[in-house]
Amino acid sequence: MPDITYAVIDPATGEVAATYPTATDAGIEDALTAAHGALARTGTVAGRAVLLRKVADLHRERRADLAATIVREMGKPLAEAEGEIDFCVDIYAYYADHAAAFLADEPIDIGAGQGSAVLRRSPFGTLLGIMPWNFPAYQVARFAAPNLAAGNTLLLKHAPQCPASAAALEQIFLDAGFTKGAYVNIYATHEQVARMIADPRLRGVSLTGSERAGAAVAELAGRHLKKIVLELGGSDPFIVLSTDDLDATVDHAVAARLDNTGQACNAAKRFIIVETLYEDFVAKFTERLLARSPATPLSSQDAADLLARQVDAAVAQGATLISTGRRHGAYFPAGVLTGVTSQHDVAHQELFGPVAMLFRAADEHHAVQIANDTPYGLGSYVFTTDPQQAGRVADRIEAGMVFVNGVLAESAELPFGGIKRSGFGRELGRPGIEEFVNKKLIRILAH
Repeated sequence: MPDITYAVIDPATGEVAATYPTATDAGIEDALTAAHGALARTGTVAGRAVLLRKVADLHRERRADLAATIVREMGKPLAEAEGEIDFCVDIYAYYADHAAAFLADEPIDIGAGQGSAVLRRSPFGTLLGIMPWNFPAYQVARFAAPNLAAGNTLLLKHAPQCPASAAALEQIFLDAGFTKGAYVNIYATHEQVARMIADPRLRGVSLTGSERAGAAVAELAGRHLKKIVLELGGSDPFIVLSTDDLDATVDHAVAARLDNTGQACNAAKRFIIVETLYEDFVAKFTERLLARSPATPLSSQDAADLLARQVDAAVAQGATLISTGRRHGAYFPAGVLTGVTSQHDVAHQELFGPVAMLFRAADEHHAVQIANDTPYGLGSYVFTTDPQQAGRVADRIEAGMVFVNGVLAESAELPFGGIKRSGFGRELGRPGIEEFVNKKLIRILAH
């Protein structure tokens, strides 16, 4: 029996709407053969840019269907699902516009009379993308757009609960005109993934998911000397040091916690408030967060069960939970945990859902200490009216990204990724296309 079942399961009811057949071993071999063989037919950078623009156009044209599929598969609010597709359009268009410049030869100055040297960026090879359920289209765009632009070919293993999105996205690449084998969707098992990573035709792996999945893939990739990029979640701090508009800051905080019903790797999860603002912030934040308690379910009952266990453990260890409403299936009410310290297990965990942890900081230095007291290092948020303080704190935060005085400010131009147990490597922006290219030195000596 396969170790994975690909199925569309309604998060609100738990009912199975559709199942998809898991790949056979022969199907995986065919996919690898097709992707490896397509490397010689990916064309020019200019030609690939034209195809990526068609991919962007098709996302725009099929926005309603793609968004509705996301809602059915993992319960995302419809407006957010539509926004996710819009972001995908931006990403594919961005790499269509910039691929030629990003991949252009880079001359190296070696001095007069010494000949010439150039750094040439060429395709890395066939790559495996292992994608999560929380952003079924956007996560694929982050991986697919830069790597197809670079001339790599892709095998895409989506999350088991997103098979319909996986099929719809593969069809878009085919309809856009990419050669057969350039992008291949595979409903693979864990065992099949392991065999693919071991196969010499596969050159690299990009995974977004849990620490456990990242560690397993990193072990396999290391054993077979394959390059990897990992994005493994986080427990992002939201630091408030000063403000001239507390209400606006609180609104930012609520938005940062409830994005995707709290199921975003880079959502704010730990709110660290300086002593002088703490009481007022907690009162306003708690009121507004609870008032916006999600009307949509988490991605699954399993996800809600995990969050409940984490929250219950925090309370058992002495934290205080303020919440309204009752847990029902995959529906999870918003909540605020106060009294959390570094001694609580939850302080070092990722809460994937609409529950926030609040911490009181004595001053700037203490706030940074709390922010860095985590195994994660993905994103972070700093609110202050002092530009010099913003710079100091941004420098000291151990994270791959720092956003000052704003939230939900990601864009196709900005590199995305983290450090520590949040993974390594970058997606989006120019760094996103640099991960899987062969930076070949060509040195020509003077006669």
